[in-house]
Amino acid sequence: MLACASLDATAADARLGRAKAATTCTVCHGPLGISTAPNTPNLGGQPALYLEEQLKKYRDGTRRHEIMTLIAKPLTDAEIADLAAWFASIRIEVLSDQ
Repeated sequence: MLACASLDATAADARLGRAKAATTCTVCHGPLGISTAPNTPNLGGQPALYLEEQLKKYRDGTRRHEIMTLIAKPLTDAEIADLAAWFASIRIEVLSDQ
């Protein structure tokens, strides 16, 4: 039971992630994680685990990108989890003409 309580205490907060994203991510990735730049990936709807892993790789230098390395470097584990929770919470709907 104690283990469950500690997991809840460290749970990611999508609301905090959304606020953090508004100041650090939206210029390139858009306010809802859909980029308008051709070489910038869409983050909305991506799995949180994937996003967390990639941000940590940028932070520690395992994955390199001129801008993302600078942005990820000061992020804490909690901020990364919150950002990942925010982008993962965005539901992407594909519209079809068919």
